Amino acid sequence: MDIYNHRIAQKYLSRSGLAHAIACAYHAFKLAKQENVSVDLATKAALLHDMGHYTWYKNGKWDYDLYKQNDIHAIKGAERAHKLLIRLGENPQFAKDIAFAILFHTDSYIKNSFIKRTPLQEITKLADEMDEEEGGLHHYRKIENDKALKMIRKLDQLVEEDMQDTTLNET
Repeated sequence: MDIYNHRIAQKYLSRSGLAHAIACAYHAFKLAKQENVSVDLATKAALLHDMGHYTWYKNGKWDYDLYKQNDIHAIKGAERAHKLLIRLGENPQFAKDIAFAILFHTDSYIKNSFIKRTPLQEITKLADEMDEEEGGLHHYRKIENDKALKMIRKLDQLVEEDMQDTTLNET
């Protein structure tokens, strides 16, 4: 909840599509549970994965081709997320892992690339793909603030419960 309420997160999540970010975080939670990956790190990476988006306009209209040609949102987003997480007191290694998951959630900025992803990075990528819409329309889906807050609270609760279960199972 601290992440969601931070002014930096609010600024960039609303800019890149809050409904998409929340949907991706839920997908990441399910995928992380299936793959035995930290649901805490996966949901944070998925929630913040697009916070580096910049809107490319031509003649006052969104230009998806121009965006695809000049996109570096994963690079910007990884840096922004890392800085935000460190400010909020996240474990530095976890903040780095989340930043790398954001960096590698897409290869749109690397021509003819092959990226060998960690499980966390793969989950972040898949969670994004599960919610994608043609032409980037997933970034424009709207969600009411009350509903977004309710969904984030529920996700926080699910993550907390999973982390407690994991801790109990390890002892």
